[in-house]
Amino acid sequence: MKSELNVLDGRPDGVDEAPAEPFHRAFFRVFNFTTVALVFWLCFTIVVTSHLKVLMVKSFADWIQLLAYVTRQQLASGLLGLLAVALGTALLPRRLSRRVRWLAMSVLLVIATMASSLVRIWISSYPMGPMREEAAWCADIVVFWTTLGLMAYGLVNSIRSQQDARRRLGQQIAEQSTLSAAALEARLTVLQAQIEPHFLFNTLANVRRLCEVDPDRGQQMLGSLLDYLRAALPAMRRPSAALAEEFELVRAYLSLLQHRMGDRLHFRIELSDQLASAPIPPLILPTLVENAVRHGLGPLPEGGTISVNAVRDDNQVVVSVADDGAGFQGTSGSGVGLANTRARLSALFGNAASLSLRSNQPRGIVAEVRLPYIPSVSTAS
Repeated sequence: MKSELNVLDGRPDGVDEAPAEPFHRAFFRVFNFTTVALVFWLCFTIVVTSHLKVLMVKSFADWIQLLAYVTRQQLASGLLGLLAVALGTALLPRRLSRRVRWLAMSVLLVIATMASSLVRIWISSYPMGPMREEAAWCADIVVFWTTLGLMAYGLVNSIRSQQDARRRLGQQIAEQSTLSAAALEARLTVLQAQIEPHFLFNTLANVRRLCEVDPDRGQQMLGSLLDYLRAALPAMRRPSAALAEEFELVRAYLSLLQHRMGDRLHFRIELSDQLASAPIPPLILPTLVENAVRHGLGPLPEGGTISVNAVRDDNQVVVSVADDGAGFQGTSGSGVGLANTRARLSALFGNAASLSLRSNQPRGIVAEVRLPYIPSVSTAS
């Protein structure tokens, strides 16, 4: 059966999504110094506005005395009504249906206001009138203060519902952030674990061919492949790497490629000691170098030169990979590797990091990564 929406509580009847609150905390959340002061000023305002006309027929001193007397009378009803609202808020379980809680709250308020009328009669300095007039006077007190009490209870429920909504929203945001972080970590792990299979297969095929025709060069290439794998495999398991580690991986990668490309590939790598420990997401730099070799130098019969360096620019580290290859072509800058690199930088650093491409002189492309500068980094081996 479809549950009825609780308009005042902001949730379906019978649903208690908020955790149970201790009695004393729920009670004193309603009955405290602030609310008692509010009740006092409410009673005082009611008395003043209802007795302004009396000032015209009484002296000011008598009028002040009358205000004090009637305010004390009203406070008896106001404070007992506030006490009933606090008890109802603390005692009535929120798992009860809306109708049951409001009916119980009405009964509590009627009892409290009837008790307040008896207290007011007890502290009154005036003689009692006819029974009918006293009954009508008590009925007026019960109706007036019960109505005010129900309005106060509705206000308390409204405030609690808003607090619960904010709490649930905070939980949802926290859960969404946790899920997003987990999804991002999984995606980055997949991206970091990507080693180009064709590259390894082609390299192994070249090693086998060189071992047959030129064993010395074959052994050198095999040693370079081992150096590359020794640098690349730990990088897949690291959430962050130092620039020195990434530069060493790039050096091993380019040294390995030199065995395949020969004089068609030259490279320069420059990294100052000041930036050696600066952090960078793993495998971003090798991706840019691989892109430069494949799309920059690969199409040219004569090959070219790859230059890799890092400099500090205020609070940023600028890492650049430059080639003097074929330059911008039809799909330059739109490959999967570059798209993944931009996505990783955005996910990890937001607007604080970027990847840009520009023309190199006299030809080729410069890929430039800007990262926040952090003095040191701890990496797991």
